[in-house]
Amino acid sequence: MNTNTSKGYNGELVPDSHLQGFSHTYKDELEEVLRVLVKITSRTPEQIKPYLDKLLGQLVVSENETIVATERRKAFQEWVESHRDLQLPLLSDHAISRESIYGERG
Repeated sequence: MNTNTSKGYNGELVPDSHLQGFSHTYKDELEEVLRVLVKITSRTPEQIKPYLDKLLGQLVVSENETIVATERRKAFQEWVESHRDLQLPLLSDHAISRESIYGERG
């Protein structure tokens, strides 16, 4: 895995520091997963670790993308709702006509 970033499920680059923090928090659990994978695949930890790191990166990024998208959607909805009460005048048909917008260029 690159020491600076990892690619998430959709190819988005994510700082490895985020994954390292996650790996530190769940160190014991990840070591147990690695032990089980070594046992059931008959491969060495060094062979499995890159795959486990890649999978973990994809799963963690996917979860974070969902959270970020949900927060962005909520913020946008709040912004839309904050403009509903504005009493703005409607534009006339002439104001939004092609001739009005483009003038002699159109």
